[in-house]
Amino acid sequence: MSINRKQEARALDADERELVAGTHHPELQDLPDAELARLTKLVRERRDRAADQARQRRREMRGKSEPRGATPSRADEGSKLKLAVLSAAVRRLNSEGERRRRMAGSIAMVENAQRALALKQASKGSAPPNTRHAHRGMKLAASERRENLIRPMERGRQRKAGAVAQAARDAR
Repeated sequence: MSINRKQEARALDADERELVAGTHHPELQDLPDAELARLTKLVRERRDRAADQARQRRREMRGKSEPRGATPSRADEGSKLKLAVLSAAVRRLNSEGERRRRMAGSIAMVENAQRALALKQASKGSAPPNTRHAHRGMKLAASERRENLIRPMERGRQRKAGAVAQAARDAR
């Protein structure tokens, strides 16, 4: 289930609202890499804290631990929603970071390929090709083995038929 911005605003406090607002597109794409890393760290910390609080509330509701406040918690829908909102923000940040890493990798690969092509083109006319090879070297050598004309499936079928016939003889 998706969570709209109105539900996000209701579930979060002012500081968290400000952090999560930066995780939506197009603001997310405009962030520099350093800011993206900082924001990811902050939102992860808030998400972990919200998860701990939600876990504590569930324990209080089951009667497994002492209440932190004056009375034990009766419901944890608010803490669940807060955790869901912060988890979705972390997912958006992680996917943006991964998208940037993939894009940087493909750009680096293109640059390396262009550099290799330039080196290859620059070295083309400089030295004659090496034609000396030891023995049969890199030349294509035809296989000396006879080509097997029987299909492997047919061979397997015949082998199985022989095994079945032998089993029938042994059973007599």
